Amino acid sequence: MRDLADAVVEARRFDAEFQAEFAELVAWRRDVRRFRSGAVPEATLDELFRLAALAPSVGNCEPARFVRIDDETRREAVRANFEAANRQALGAYHGERAQLYASLKLAGLSEAPVQLAVFCDDATEQGHGLGARTMPETRRYSTVCALHTFWLGARAHGLGVGWVSILDPRALAETLDVPRDWCFIAYLCVGWPEEEGVTPELERAGWQARTAHPVLRR
Repeated sequence: MRDLADAVVEARRFDAEFQAEFAELVAWRRDVRRFRSGAVPEATLDELFRLAALAPSVGNCEPARFVRIDDETRREAVRANFEAANRQALGAYHGERAQLYASLKLAGLSEAPVQLAVFCDDATEQGHGLGARTMPETRRYSTVCALHTFWLGARAHGLGVGWVSILDPRALAETLDVPRDWCFIAYLCVGWPEEEGVTPELERAGWQARTAHPVLRR
């Protein structure tokens, strides 16, 4: 009879089929800005938040804070924030690059049924500072890990996620009335994608192709 420890180890193995499906999932995780109508089941969102909580975090501090924005007045303030920041960003480009930038759809703020702001609680006492005393920024890295885990889970359920970063963080924090110790990380638009593909929209639009940077060895 096999030892229990051996059985546990075997249970944790992932076969070649799963590995191939995981690679496919990562490839299909694209930034989505175009959403079709249709509500997202609450049970699905609950499952995605549960998955996000399993992401690695420095010292088990779990600093990610998800804020769901349902209030239309606050959503309108977020859209106004984006529009102002987008105009400012456009001013940094010139010529053909400016024309291309102006033609891009950079957010699904008017269409996405679910919108989430993701913050890092820089002042959390959970984890007792382990690993974050020398590198406090690892709390924010941990928050990004939770965000990415949520994103992969959403894709596995057929949902699309768009990361909106063209926002004024301070104004957004005021709009959402969050604690001062929370650092804004990302604004996510979540819903059913209007179109799907493995090629990033920015690459298809001619803005920037993906590149595979070599791994340095020392």
